[in-house]
Amino acid sequence: QGYKVTYVSNYTDVDDKIIKESIEEGVSCGEITKKYIAEVEKDMADMNIEPASAHPKATEEIQGMIDLIKTLIENGNAYVAADGTVYFDTTSFRGYGKLSHKNIDELQSGFRDLKVSGEEGKRTSTDFVLWKPKKEGEPYWESPWCEGRPGWHTECCVMAPKYCGGRLDIHAGGEDLVFPHHENEIAQYESAHHETLANYWMHNAFININNQKMSKSLGNFFTVRDITAKYDPMVLRFYMLSAHYRNPLNFSKELMDSAKTSLDRIYTALERLHELSAKAQGDSMTAKELEDQKSVDALQATFNSKMDDDLNTADAITAIFELVRLANVSVTESSTKAYVDYVLQKLELLMSVLGLRTELKKDDLDSEVEKLIEERQAARKAKDFAKADEIRDQLLAMGIILKDTREGVKWSRA
Repeated sequence: QGYKVTYVSNYTDVDDKIIKESIEEGVSCGEITKKYIAEVEKDMADMNIEPASAHPKATEEIQGMIDLIKTLIENGNAYVAADGTVYFDTTSFRGYGKLSHKNIDELQSGFRDLKVSGEEGKRTSTDFVLWKPKKEGEPYWESPWCEGRPGWHTECCVMAPKYCGGRLDIHAGGEDLVFPHHENEIAQYESAHHETLANYWMHNAFININNQKMSKSLGNFFTVRDITAKYDPMVLRFYMLSAHYRNPLNFSKELMDSAKTSLDRIYTALERLHELSAKAQGDSMTAKELEDQKSVDALQATFNSKMDDDLNTADAITAIFELVRLANVSVTESSTKAYVDYVLQKLELLMSVLGLRTELKKDDLDSEVEKLIEERQAARKAKDFAKADEIRDQLLAMGIILKDTREGVKWSRA
């Protein structure tokens, strides 16, 4: 809490996949990456993810990478093969494997018999590419060793000192990047700068589809755009925050529907508080409200402590629901405006910390309620009373009360 954050998120705008697609489509790598960057930034905005302080592109940092590689060669941490490929010598860095807790001797033993075409110039199986020679039709840059392009592991080592002034407080990424990517970054950066690359590392687990890893080959791959075509982006954000970032998260329609129902409960509470605030009077809280205010403050303190505990968003959300329950009980039509507004402001504050928009989705909520009421009526007509009761309970969980009248079903917010 209370820090001014410089957040850098880089774009790798040249790699094997991008080059392959550019050749297949007959366009430049720049055109390919421009399209995907635009899509990513739209999805990020829809998900209410704040833009980074800087979004450097790998192709804009080539000279910095060449300078870093020169330093590593001069320090004896890298060597040039006969074809101009530059490799990092992992045996030169005593700490290699410390992030992933891997033993370099065991790694070398395990990969000793593995030969990859084009890597005949490697001294050791764990050595990795810093600069590679150009291939026909690929983009390339001039370097002291050959015309070519940098390896993937080098760009962050250049961007860290340029955009963040050196050692990072936090370096983050997916758990699949721990080894070899982040391990290789550490080896380069610390060999060149003689200081720690990052004070803390945060690695997130993956989202699985019906308990299976997302994979295009399995046909269970969804994009943000696919999901937000059916659900509000805030539902997806809420769903992702409902688990700790280091725990895998299973994706299914049932779980997304449950997330939507849960989030609707919060929006319903917010709308009710806004309505009561507009009608309430009184600038001073009553004695009872002052006692309830302490409970509100205690829930905020719980929320803060959970967020301070390695960003435990799952338990922080639990504190929000406790606040919603307190609001539903302690805030009434007779409450003072001072108390109503206090509770409302606290609830909106906790929502905003999680990046959940607090603007009310009244039209979306109303249409969803009407749809569920229609489904309940159809179930009753078909004499499926169990289904009808299930829908009534679902609406009640959303803070919706139904009343059957001669004119039809009427509904109101609790």
